Amino acid sequence: MKVDIDLLKKFENGLEPSRPEASKIPARVLGYGEISTVFAIEGQDKLACKRMPIFQCQEELDQYQVIYDEYNRLLKGEVGIEVPPYDCVAFDTNRGYIVCFDVQERQSSESFGNRAIHILSEDEITVLVRLILKNLLKIWEFNRKNKSLQLGIDGQISNWVIRGFKPDKPQVGPTAKLFYIDTSTPFIRKDGVEQLNPELFMRSAPSFLRWLIRWLFLKDVMTRYYDFHLVAVDLIANFYKEQRPELIPALVEVANDFFDTEAKELNITPITVKEVESYYKEDAIIWTVFLALRRFDRFLHKWILRRPYVYILPGKIKR
Repeated sequence: MKVDIDLLKKFENGLEPSRPEASKIPARVLGYGEISTVFAIEGQDKLACKRMPIFQCQEELDQYQVIYDEYNRLLKGEVGIEVPPYDCVAFDTNRGYIVCFDVQERQSSESFGNRAIHILSEDEITVLVRLILKNLLKIWEFNRKNKSLQLGIDGQISNWVIRGFKPDKPQVGPTAKLFYIDTSTPFIRKDGVEQLNPELFMRSAPSFLRWLIRWLFLKDVMTRYYDFHLVAVDLIANFYKEQRPELIPALVEVANDFFDTEAKELNITPITVKEVESYYKEDAIIWTVFLALRRFDRFLHKWILRRPYVYILPGKIKR
C-alpha cells in the first residue's frame, strides 16, 4: 500500500487529542475503539488510519507488528476470512511517545454491517448474520485442526463489511462476500500463551483503576474472543446498541439453528434471549462507567497533573 508516512507524522504532531476535529491537517473520525481511533486524513483519502498510541518502547512495538502481520496473514491465507489490503507504520512523535497507525484500504461507510442493518429487510439481516456466523466458524475449524495455535476474533456487526454493497439497491444474498476489518487486535495463542501483550489494553484505562480492571476484567476480555458461544452472543447483543432490539429473538433462532446444523460438531451451547439481554446490560454498564472514568482521567492529566493525555475519547454513545 502507498502510505505517506511523512503526512501521518505531520498529522500526529499537529493533533490535539481532546479536539481531533481541530487537527492542523484536516481529518475525520471514522470510528472509535477502546485503545484506538480511526481517521480519514486529507491526503490519504482512500485509507482508513487507525491510531494506536499505546506503546512505551520499541520492543513492544516490534512484537505487536509481528503478530499484527501474522494475524492478517493467518485470517486470509489459512482461515479463509478476507481482510482489506493493509499496512502498519509507526514512528516517534515530537511529544516523546511512539504512535502506530494500522492502515487499511478504506471501505464505503454504507457497507459496514452496523449501517447496512438499518436499510436491509429483516430477512436479509438474518442472511447477513448467518454469513457472519459462517465466517466465524472458519476460526473454530482452524483452531480444532491446530491445537498449538489458536485464534480469537471480535465478531461484532460493525467489524464486517459487505463487499460490493449498493445502498441504493440494498441486498445481501447467501453468496455475498464479506471483509473482516478489526485486525488491529490480533488474538493469537501459541501453546496456550497469549501473543498480544494484555497490558496494552490497560494503557488507555484510568491510571488509578488499572489494578482493579486488571484483577476483575482483563482475563475475561482476553478470553471471551476464543469462545464461539460468547462471540455469537456479543454479535447479537450489538443489535441493542445499534437500535434494532426487535430483531434479537429471530437472530437467536438463527444462531441456534446454525449451531445445530453447520456447527454441530462443535457442540456449542444454545443462546437464549435472556442471556443476550443480560450480557448487553452488563457490558453497557461497564463501558459507560469506564468511559466516564476515562474522561475524569483526561481532566486530571490536563488540568491537575499538567501532562499530555494522548488518547482520543468518543462523545456520547447511544446505547
